[in-house]
Amino acid sequence: MKQDRKISKFLSLVLRHKPQTIGIQLDESGWVDVDTLLNKLRPRFPFMDRTILERVVAENEKQRFRFDPSGARIRANQGHSLDIELDLAPREPPATLLHGTVAKFLDAIRRDGLIKGSRQHVHLSDNQQTAENVGARRGKPVLLRVDAARMHAEGHLFYRSDNGVWLTEHVPARFLCFT
Repeated sequence: MKQDRKISKFLSLVLRHKPQTIGIQLDESGWVDVDTLLNKLRPRFPFMDRTILERVVAENEKQRFRFDPSGARIRANQGHSLDIELDLAPREPPATLLHGTVAKFLDAIRRDGLIKGSRQHVHLSDNQQTAENVGARRGKPVLLRVDAARMHAEGHLFYRSDNGVWLTEHVPARFLCFT
């Protein structure tokens, strides 16, 4: 549904970047009470209710959001520009991970590697389709291969978010394969 997409994009804004947009406050782990969120969303989306929120969360193709086990709280899985503690344990990554980008960023990536920018982590994928989709948001996608096994062996930490996105602080250019 078109309206669900609008809700999902708005949820990304408030749960990942600007909760103050609707006057909510996330806790240190990024959680907010579902009832509070629904009440604050209603001026923008008057029809908003728990059923619609559950559908938007369940059907979000990137699985960007999740409810806590009780169903009383919600948060974004990753991608925050806010200082959020995701409580993820370091994990051993697959040997190779992928990052989707576009050609105009390649010179900077060759020089600086993959940097997190305003977010907490660099986002990586363990499958080609997801990496291509990420790159395609800004044009013709270019896939970069990350030697995650060597990075991990050299002490770089990796985390896997609840929706399967691999996260790390920085990917130095020497670990990248520009194909």
